[in-house]
Amino acid sequence: MRAVLFANGMIDQESVEHLTIRTDDIIVSVDGGFRHVQALDINPHIIIGDMDSIDSHHLPNLEEQGVEIHRFPPAKDETDLELALHILRNRGYDECLIIGALGGRIDQTLANIWMMASESSTDFSISLDDGCEHIVVILDETTINGDKGDLLSLIPFGGPVQGIVTNGLAYPLQDEALYPEKTRGLSNVLLGNQAKISIRSGKLLCVHRRALACKKEL
Repeated sequence: MRAVLFANGMIDQESVEHLTIRTDDIIVSVDGGFRHVQALDINPHIIIGDMDSIDSHHLPNLEEQGVEIHRFPPAKDETDLELALHILRNRGYDECLIIGALGGRIDQTLANIWMMASESSTDFSISLDDGCEHIVVILDETTINGDKGDLLSLIPFGGPVQGIVTNGLAYPLQDEALYPEKTRGLSNVLLGNQAKISIRSGKLLCVHRRALACKKEL
């Protein structure tokens, strides 16, 4: 089961519209992420948070429409996004796509990436997307679909990553290691529409920057 979470970070509105939302996805608004849900004209199934970033007059109407609302106090040890992930994991969801967890406050962005990488496992897949960039965690192997010329960076998380093999990238790795204190894995380039990456051990952050969607200067 997949949940699509809308957080309160920055998104590229035009690019996000091209992300595939499946009919069987559960749409979760994480507090102020409701503004993105509204802008995209999507009906949420669940709203989670302390409600400090959402206009309170929306809530009664949403409750009448059957939207499930989880309220938490503003003073708490976890962010709204972390609480949302815990709820979904406990309900048996095995895949979470988080839209709008990047950009804006650097502390929130770093915390979201760290949390995503820490919480990701073989039975609970988490990815981040803002329409321009897509971030996934590689635990064994994965395939990245994109366009020729897209940038793809491989960043070790929490320690060295061993046995990395890549196909479809301009600078290939063949059973090699990357280290978190080194920058060797940054700014690789897709040679076509697909790249394949596999690892033997560790956790590898994969940041896919869509050349056609990203309007920001490098």
